[in-house]
Amino acid sequence: MHRILIGIAAGGSAALLLGALGFQYIGQMAPCDLCYMQRYPHAAAVVIGLVALFLPWALLAYLGAAAALTTAAIGAYHTGVERGWWEGPSTCTSGPVGNLSADQLMEQIMSAPLVRCDEVPWELLDLSMASWNAIASVALALIWIAAGNHARKQG
Repeated sequence: MHRILIGIAAGGSAALLLGALGFQYIGQMAPCDLCYMQRYPHAAAVVIGLVALFLPWALLAYLGAAAALTTAAIGAYHTGVERGWWEGPSTCTSGPVGNLSADQLMEQIMSAPLVRCDEVPWELLDLSMASWNAIASVALALIWIAAGNHARKQG
């Protein structure tokens, strides 16, 4: 049972990650900085899931839950930015300037896609991708926790 739950939870993160990549590369929807930030915990959850399939340690399942809750929190924060509840990070619309000349800076500005964190490129049932990620990730965290509890009872 522990391995089935781990497979479902890690597979769910993999599916969400693949969905995000599909929207980016097939749907031509460039992600913002907050979108990228939501992907890293899913990738970590997939790796944790692969390790947890071979090492039935409850701690690994709880780490998977922490990864899922991390992306859920970022998704909830991103939802608030999209809905105007609070201001998002300034990095959502600009790249690093560094020691660029005026011409290099202008070239960077003109070639970079303008992707704002406070605009919703796609929604379903009045919820954005960030909102759906937050909801799905909380559900995945609950599955991870169930897997950890089951592993702890077995061991």
